Amino acid sequence: MKPVIQSKLPNIGTTIFTTMSALATQHHAINLGQGFPDFMMPQRLIKLVSEAMQNGDNQYAHMNGLPLLRERIAQKVESLYTTVINPDTDITITPGGTYAIYTALTTVLQPGDEVIVFEPAFDSYIPNIEINGATPVLIPLSFPSYAIDWKLVRQKVTPKTKMIMLNTPHNPTGSVLSRHDIEQLRNLVKDTGIFILSDEVYEHLIFDGIQHESILRYPDLLERSFVCFSFGKTYHCTGWKLGYCIAPPALMKEYRKVHQFNCFSCNSFVQQGLATFILEKDHYLSLGSNVQQKRDYFQQLMQQTKFKALPSYGSYFQLYSYDGLSNELEKDFAIRLTKEVGVATIPTSVFYKDETDNKVLRFCFVKQAATVEEAVNRLMKL
Repeated sequence: MKPVIQSKLPNIGTTIFTTMSALATQHHAINLGQGFPDFMMPQRLIKLVSEAMQNGDNQYAHMNGLPLLRERIAQKVESLYTTVINPDTDITITPGGTYAIYTALTTVLQPGDEVIVFEPAFDSYIPNIEINGATPVLIPLSFPSYAIDWKLVRQKVTPKTKMIMLNTPHNPTGSVLSRHDIEQLRNLVKDTGIFILSDEVYEHLIFDGIQHESILRYPDLLERSFVCFSFGKTYHCTGWKLGYCIAPPALMKEYRKVHQFNCFSCNSFVQQGLATFILEKDHYLSLGSNVQQKRDYFQQLMQQTKFKALPSYGSYFQLYSYDGLSNELEKDFAIRLTKEVGVATIPTSVFYKDETDNKVLRFCFVKQAATVEEAVNRLMKL
């Protein structure tokens, strides 16, 4: 008799990002699906990381992350959000933002717990919840603005509600939380035992002069929160898979119990390089306006097509409606675009558990001008 695995994720297959990227390669399509830049990251950071490797910073870093890097993250947080963070007790460096999120969920969740998730949601959230024996409570964002219906949220809270997951700027929609949202959240969780997980990997990619409403700005929310970030999104090096989580000491103590037996330590030389480069504030302070220029240029080009733009206030992405252009399901239309037109996108329906289909595709616009120009030239043929 052979051993048989009883799957913990029986309804999960290969992610849409892997599928669409493979399809793009197969058909020589321009990949505006997966969220990564096609231009170089800062040369200065490459040099710093290379020097760290050559100088011998190649052994295990501290389990919680390089102390110098954690100290400088704390300095950055205080500068941006006027919040004092203890680098020794409140920050853990992780192998990417997705890992940071998974570890936070695993730290808190017990079988039978409920987690409020807003859809469309990044594809790792629901599997991360389910593999921990908890139940995702799915609340749709209001289409087409993708705003949170806080009245509905209050209706969905039960004695089993253990956590609320937030993502701002939001993937896939590009929506952002407002001060009104924060006030609604504060009122909702006050005097409860509900935790918050805030996915803020796009914290610096926010447009139109809007303030990023980080949970780190609000001490009463931070005391119950895990806040997750990504160096890859900030420094155009998604393949490095390095991020971090910030939480108050009591929460971080338990978080590190899970972390130490899963990853233990992240690559040392990258942390060393980042500890120096993070001091160059101009990079992340100007990132939003620089990326906004790419959004604006893509919007301008896309006006020549039959696609209709939905607002994007942050992230790498903008949603476009093809309603009236085709009656195909989003997945079918995205696959046909890749095969026949030569442009790969992501169907927004994959970010809903029930595959809600609004005839909307997600485009990544953080690309070189020549890349998006050629992509739009192809899309104009529709």
